[in-house]
Amino acid sequence: MNRPERVPRPRGVRHYDKPALEPTALLDRFVARGMSIADRDRALRYLRHIGYYRLSPYAIPFQRSHSDQLMREGTSFDDVLDLYVFDRALRLLVIDALERVEVAVRAALTDHMATTYEDPHWYADASHFSDARQHHGLVRIVRATSESRLLAVAEPARTENAGSATITHRSALEHYLTTYGRPELPPSWVMVEGLTIGQLASAYRNLMRRSDRTAVAASLGVTGPVLESWMQTYVRVRNVCAHHGRLWNLGLGVYPMIPTSRSIAWLRASDSLPERSQKRLYPVLVSLQSILSTVSPGSGWAVRLHELMETRPLMNLAGMGMPSDWSRDEFWRRRLE
Repeated sequence: MNRPERVPRPRGVRHYDKPALEPTALLDRFVARGMSIADRDRALRYLRHIGYYRLSPYAIPFQRSHSDQLMREGTSFDDVLDLYVFDRALRLLVIDALERVEVAVRAALTDHMATTYEDPHWYADASHFSDARQHHGLVRIVRATSESRLLAVAEPARTENAGSATITHRSALEHYLTTYGRPELPPSWVMVEGLTIGQLASAYRNLMRRSDRTAVAASLGVTGPVLESWMQTYVRVRNVCAHHGRLWNLGLGVYPMIPTSRSIAWLRASDSLPERSQKRLYPVLVSLQSILSTVSPGSGWAVRLHELMETRPLMNLAGMGMPSDWSRDEFWRRRLE
């Protein structure tokens, strides 16, 4: 079944005529709004290397109101900078979990499909997919990647000694294309490594047979619908992290499905995830730990999350939708003990 094409939303009609300002003028804007700055030279250095428009959203929680953007009494530049530094640490922690989950999905997808259908090139067969246009797009991406690799300068062979043997390393795609002429496209275990997380999520969602989606999801400890939902959220979260965007209190716009099956690792207390928290970052963190419990059961990710959060003020937890006693839930307690 082909999905209808999206129609672009209309553009705005106003003309942008705001002037570009020097960092000194932008720092003066902070001061005019009531922010105290103990060391102006230090603040300017941070502003130059972080950027006013990246840093200024972290000042919003310290404002008296959004209308006048004036700061609450006692707000300092270091308060805003501290929140930025915390968010950076949070992004690094989240991207670490996302990497493990994404790699696990790639492996689960190719392992199941290639072995079940006894075809390393299963993804070239349209019968495995429900949307023909999306399948054509997937094949086009793989073909374009292969053609680009052949048009580029040959990858230099990297050699290393392993005992008495010398091993030569090239990328799997380079090796396949310069070694084999048929089939034209690489096997799926090479193909999946060239996909973005968004393309990976689309390929999974487009699988024709529910049994295939179920099998892939089961290897990660979840159900098909849950994995499809969570992957869509991870696409958004990974893009935020990859572009160093604000994460801790961001409205993501797409949120993970809350599982109802007791077979899926999830929060146990009935009040651990109030409705207002379901549209924040907290359920994303729970979902990541849920999959890590299956694909990396020895991971200390939950401990590192706890170490990061235990020193933060309640404002930070509230912005993420995390209850103040979040770590007491059995789901987290088992992984922190």
